[in-house]
Amino acid sequence: MKKKTNYTYIGGQAVIQGVMMRGKRGMATVVRNDKGELCMEAKRITPPEERKKWTRVVFLRGVVNFFVSFVDGMQALLRSSEVAITDEEEAPPKINKWVAEKWKVSASSILTFFSMLIGVCIALGLFLFLPMYFTGLIASVSNGAIADVRGLPGLYYNLIEGGFRFVIFIGYILFTLLFKSLRETYRYHGAEHKTINCYETGMPLTVENVRKCSRMHDRCGTTFIFFVLIVSILLFAFVSWAIGGIDTGSGALDFFLNFLIKLALLPVIAGVSYEILKLLARTQSPLVLPLKAPGYLLQKLTTKEPDDGMIECAVLAFEKVLDMDADPDSPEKIFITETKLSRLKEMMTEVFEKHGIDSSDAEWILSLTLNIPRSGLSEERIVTRAECEKIVALFEERLTGRPLWYIIGNTEFYGYPIEVDERVLIPRPETEILVQQAVSAVQEGNTVLDLCTGSGAIAVAIACEAAKDKNISVVAADISDGALEVARNNVRRNKANVVVVKSDLFENIQGKFNIITANPPYIRSAEIGTLQREVRDFEPRVALDGGEDGLDFYRRIAAGVGEHIARGGMLILECGEDQAQDILKIFSSCDYAMVVKDLAGKERIVKIVF
Repeated sequence: MKKKTNYTYIGGQAVIQGVMMRGKRGMATVVRNDKGELCMEAKRITPPEERKKWTRVVFLRGVVNFFVSFVDGMQALLRSSEVAITDEEEAPPKINKWVAEKWKVSASSILTFFSMLIGVCIALGLFLFLPMYFTGLIASVSNGAIADVRGLPGLYYNLIEGGFRFVIFIGYILFTLLFKSLRETYRYHGAEHKTINCYETGMPLTVENVRKCSRMHDRCGTTFIFFVLIVSILLFAFVSWAIGGIDTGSGALDFFLNFLIKLALLPVIAGVSYEILKLLARTQSPLVLPLKAPGYLLQKLTTKEPDDGMIECAVLAFEKVLDMDADPDSPEKIFITETKLSRLKEMMTEVFEKHGIDSSDAEWILSLTLNIPRSGLSEERIVTRAECEKIVALFEERLTGRPLWYIIGNTEFYGYPIEVDERVLIPRPETEILVQQAVSAVQEGNTVLDLCTGSGAIAVAIACEAAKDKNISVVAADISDGALEVARNNVRRNKANVVVVKSDLFENIQGKFNIITANPPYIRSAEIGTLQREVRDFEPRVALDGGEDGLDFYRRIAAGVGEHIARGGMLILECGEDQAQDILKIFSSCDYAMVVKDLAGKERIVKIVF
């Protein structure tokens, strides 16, 4: 092996048609699907230093890591099977369709669950039950030579049992080599080792460099199993000697109790074996080579030379984990595959909540993509791979922080579809109160001016609502060319009677109006950096920043409104939750003013009559 200069804590395992890598803060699984495409699933995990202190105690940490790795590994294995083992057709097989409709679960989910259950039972049968059974047969004909659990006979007994366990293990590996799919898994295992070795030797992670590296690695699970076999022999012998054997008078009951004791000792064996593996992995000294050699020899069986595509899988998974460990904003990913709606919703909601994203966004993505109301998401159904692909694309883009309605490209405001993108603010629900106040005040033949119109949502809603029983005219004004383009699109889309003009507040406005509305920028400049990421980084600052105290635009409106408001006219303004009283002072010369609260009880709308 080449000398290692860049040790890493990242480990991994082969999965079906792919590789899973696991770091301190993230794990990533990359699988090649039946179309030859690379699919990735990545999720964040709790780093060891943030877990409870007892989980980091020597020996206990081995038990914890063994359990966590086992659970994560099984989940990755099962998830990979959902991606790699598929038969996607235009029309699903009748049995799949029947299972989906009858049981609200995919046939592949049922298959993988029972595969896991059967796999655990087979493992216990092969590596615990059979060695005990065969050793018991030998003990029964040994005339007591190895039946006594005390002293050397007890050691011999456990050596023979361990020998059977080792032979069964080797036989199991050789048997799996008969199957092409499992030989491929061993090749992915080789790709995983080679990738980690390439990184630890300090070489760039390219397919060419990885190909040159060794398939042997000190922290391999195969080596861990070897240590488990050795430690189990010694520990089982010691425990048998310590308790003095079990003799209930029933051979079957004695066997069963011994089986339970050894089953209970497995976590202890795992903890001790983990510490040995961890200790030996820290050094490349030739002095410890005899201890590592048996593991290397076993790895000759459980790893095979990968092809470039397999290496590509391993490198992609490794690099994603490196990125997730280094960057807390590195996005999580979900496999694109057939799955249950409830499972997909649960995964999306969990990830969104961890990232501080409103969990309702998960419901909106599912509702809009699947064309079902949010209230209907509680009814189970199977999400096809094609549907899942669209959902995951939206999900991953949302994880970048980009607001959902920018991703979708439109939203609903006051019952009307409104196009939105980064050139305009996304209309908020509380702004509908402003529209409600304007619609209730407007009369036949009135003229309405909407300043700082942005997407034109307010102007469109007022015009369309009033048009149901009145004839009015509406002008929408904004200084931004981009916003004006979006506003014109929304006017056309909703067939609203609105004229859109470019104007910096009243600068290019002609005439007087019965009602003037505005939702101007009112965020204090110093508070912009504290806003939610999706607002701060994506919505236009020009539509947010209201100056040092957030009231700059209200002062400018107050200075110009007198020339453009008709006698008895009304000015309706939206404001921040703590700004209404200060705005009333700015308009102290008006005839009448009042404040309207939003549904949360916050002072949100200021109405001023001239």
